[in-house]
Amino acid sequence: MAVTPARTFLLVDGYNTIGTWTHLKQVRDRHGLEMARHDLLEALINYTVFEGYETEVVFDAQYQNTPGYREQISPQFSVYYTAFAQTADTYIEKTCAARCTAFKSALRRIFVATSDRLHQQMVVGYGAEWMSSEQLKSAVDRASIRAQRKTRPSKNSRGRVLFDSLDPQAQQRLAQWRLGIR
Repeated sequence: MAVTPARTFLLVDGYNTIGTWTHLKQVRDRHGLEMARHDLLEALINYTVFEGYETEVVFDAQYQNTPGYREQISPQFSVYYTAFAQTADTYIEKTCAARCTAFKSALRRIFVATSDRLHQQMVVGYGAEWMSSEQLKSAVDRASIRAQRKTRPSKNSRGRVLFDSLDPQAQQRLAQWRLGIR
């Protein structure tokens, strides 16, 4: 069976999202930025798999004098660390400009997740769709709940009557009492 390409490409402004999600801010403040990045990536990997998206999370260089580089986590999920002096915003805008026209002809969608208002307007101008970091959090939470429901084993219901939930010995004794047998 051939794998169909993801119809939606999601670009996430990583540090903006960490600064917006309450849980990730707490993790960042207590355990450091590395742990907050890890928790964000874990949540987004699960979300990406469940929704069938192609996702790229973008982090600024954060004062590192290094060239930009990409970590390919899976065929549908990657992390991009920008080059020194390049912001995540400029990388995301360039990616939108380069991909929006090609994606529209292929009936693919680009979503950008950020709560930066100016950045929102820029990416929408290129033809991408936008969601706030808060909306992304809600979508991730909903997908997590749906995934748990899918994987939860179904209960073996024996019926809706109290009698059906009793063990066989108790059921037999009640039947005997009902029939007047001791």
